[in-house]
Amino acid sequence: MSRPPLPPFDETSAREKVRLAEDGWNSRDPAQVSMAYTEDTRWRNRAEFPRGREEARKFLERKWAKELDYRLIKELWAYSGNRIAVRYAYEYHDDSGNWFRAYGNENWEFAEDGLMRNRHASINERPITEAERLFRWPLGRRPDYHPGLSELGL
Repeated sequence: MSRPPLPPFDETSAREKVRLAEDGWNSRDPAQVSMAYTEDTRWRNRAEFPRGREEARKFLERKWAKELDYRLIKELWAYSGNRIAVRYAYEYHDDSGNWFRAYGNENWEFAEDGLMRNRHASINERPITEAERLFRWPLGRRPDYHPGLSELGL
């Protein structure tokens, strides 16, 4: 299975890869999203270290069961060869209606077939009020007209 665009990345293909990742995560479909990763993918996500596609899928199931109305924006930071660095922010609420905005950076390494082999995430979050929310598009893919992180000043 191949997952274009394939490395080595140039600016155009790196931006496309970032947007495809954002779109996938905004689907909140663990089975679909996990298929973008190699069978032996290795992750670091806060205090969790999923190993393999199946553990990544289970991680995503837990994540989106707790992080409700999840909306994410990713932005390309840097790229070289088969690696891409992104910064991102996402908003969600918990089952008590408390809203949060998480900020982070990810370092990605891809296999030759375009599947992600390594994902290292560093994340911080803070509570926000409903009025402070910036990501208000309907659930799913962020519309092309919606501003990105830089345009929002994040």
